[in-house]
Amino acid sequence: MADLIGSLTDKVMIRRTALACLLAIGLSGPALGAPEKKEMPKEDVVDVPAIGEGLCVSNAFQTNMVVQRDKPVNIWGWADAGEEVTVSFAGQQAGAKAAADRSWQITLKPMPANSSPQAMTIKGKSKTLTLENVLIGDVWLLGGQSNMEFPISKVDDGMLEIVSANFPQVRLLTVPNGKGFGSVHSFERLHEWSNWSGRHFRKGDWDVCTPETVKEFSAIGYVFGRRLAMAAGVPIGLIDASIGGTTVEAWTPEDVLKKIDGQETRDMMKSWVDKIAAFDPKADLQKRIDSYNAAKEKGKAKGSVPTDLRPGPAGDKNRPGCRYASVIQPLTGLAIKGAVFHHGFNNCFGGSAGARMYYQVFGKMIAAWRQTFGDPALPFCIVSLCTAGEPQTWDNFLPPMYDVGPLIREAQYKTFLDLRSAGDKSVGFASSFDQRKSFYHPQIKVPVGERVAKWALVTQYELLTGRDADEFWLPPMIKEVKIADGKIRLTMSTAVKTRDESDKRLLGFAVAGEDRKFYPAVVEYYTDGKKDNRNRLQYQRDALVLSSPMVAEPVAYRYAWARNPMANITNGRQIPIATQRNDNWILEETPEKIATPDDWTEDRARKHAAGQLRKQMELIDTERRIKEAEAAIAELKPILEKAKADEEKKRADEEKKRAAEAKKAEAPKQQ
Repeated sequence: MADLIGSLTDKVMIRRTALACLLAIGLSGPALGAPEKKEMPKEDVVDVPAIGEGLCVSNAFQTNMVVQRDKPVNIWGWADAGEEVTVSFAGQQAGAKAAADRSWQITLKPMPANSSPQAMTIKGKSKTLTLENVLIGDVWLLGGQSNMEFPISKVDDGMLEIVSANFPQVRLLTVPNGKGFGSVHSFERLHEWSNWSGRHFRKGDWDVCTPETVKEFSAIGYVFGRRLAMAAGVPIGLIDASIGGTTVEAWTPEDVLKKIDGQETRDMMKSWVDKIAAFDPKADLQKRIDSYNAAKEKGKAKGSVPTDLRPGPAGDKNRPGCRYASVIQPLTGLAIKGAVFHHGFNNCFGGSAGARMYYQVFGKMIAAWRQTFGDPALPFCIVSLCTAGEPQTWDNFLPPMYDVGPLIREAQYKTFLDLRSAGDKSVGFASSFDQRKSFYHPQIKVPVGERVAKWALVTQYELLTGRDADEFWLPPMIKEVKIADGKIRLTMSTAVKTRDESDKRLLGFAVAGEDRKFYPAVVEYYTDGKKDNRNRLQYQRDALVLSSPMVAEPVAYRYAWARNPMANITNGRQIPIATQRNDNWILEETPEKIATPDDWTEDRARKHAAGQLRKQMELIDTERRIKEAEAAIAELKPILEKAKADEEKKRADEEKKRAAEAKKAEAPKQQ
């Protein structure tokens, strides 16, 4: 099976030049920047292989790249076995002898930032490679799935960003999808074919940031990087390693996953082992042939009869460990400043068990990445799952709460809190749910990139300073919870307010009693009854009181608990409270567990429960709205009746006054 997968994975068209290594022309960059040829086939078209012939260097190192400052810098590549290789850069020189497998590696001593372009040479026995226009600064890795990958050209105000993207000190690299478990310590430079988009994308090349080169680059990543470059004044290298439609387990090393003790993770790993073992490539091919022939008889066949053996689940991009092996592992040992990871959508299809698995895996994934890049304290910023679907509203509040999305955000935030409470000063967090769009690729990316940049400018560059500098990025945290007298009081880490000062209502919390039925909470600032010198009640802006007329004895709260939540509470610098809760109720059992036949599959039972529980939630919401309407009527009716009575009295008084005035006016006439 491994040979089959390898042959299928390597089935790409390679355009080779007459030069032995190909890198002599490939490393300089401009040749790869030429427009795509219209006749390119609908498959990957490789310009420079991952490993060339003779003396060559990993494609992580090219003309136009940024080398990480203030850290030892590993440079690696390949040559003839036993060949002596010398690397010269920035006044340093280091040598190594190629091993039997042709590999070599050298390490340069840490260097300060330098925005002046320099050349790096790699000299072998009979060949010298020269990388031009190399800067020394900070290199940031961008990870995750399609919402990190989403290009600047498709976001709100994207064109404004593009025409302004003249940043010669910012360099861009998008890493290709790789070869799965067959990947090597490098990557191809190619025109990568996308079945989803129906076109090629140029990947694997370091580029100087210009309006032309930035168009298809990660929006969040670019905005983050250009802000750092403007503020810190050092060269910034951005490596986009994100891939759409991927899961957290795919980005985690397989050997790490096998050691995780969580039941949900063990179940997930076993399911993949079973799927791979059950797949029969020949039976799959025969099924496709039969399907083709049936379509041909009806005159609906497309293309030719299938002849290829597919790898099946073993070649799935979301096979556990596959994306790590394809994209991250080939960069092992690369010196970088830190990483930003925006992810979650494709882990929203496994119910609450899938969310528990996410929590078990995510922290281990972060640790593995840090180990890969040789820095156990590597700065790592978590950008939580973005919005999707119709916005939650007061009238449609409860059904949107039945969603795995908030559970994924909870897992991401809990991972952040776990690391931070353990003394990790390099982990960051940024919510994105407040940038509300119904599209699952919400186009409001610029503010998210700026938010992540604030984290870096406070914690890594110390350019946003002051006693309250953390307010620029750190979410307000719930420090204490007290439940008494039909209310829940939350003591916050900082003062909070509404995101929009034009509306004083604090929104986003829900409360429930032991019956697990949630209702939107009335949220007020806490007061102990004391008054100021003007006899006004004093309110504590860092303490919130939650209640609901529908919940006599609340025991649980949730905040921003929907895929596209109605939530507006932030600190003084517009950083929202993160998605969180104090209960541990299972999604599929809230407000109650739905009984299903024993012979149903887990997936069928989960979908049935989702349908039934959403209907219940619609009814609960409707009952609440009726009671709210009745309460509003009860409150407004006497006001209306009094207003009517006052109006009638006013009319009567005015009529009486007019009559008196008319009578008075007639009196002289009668004399």
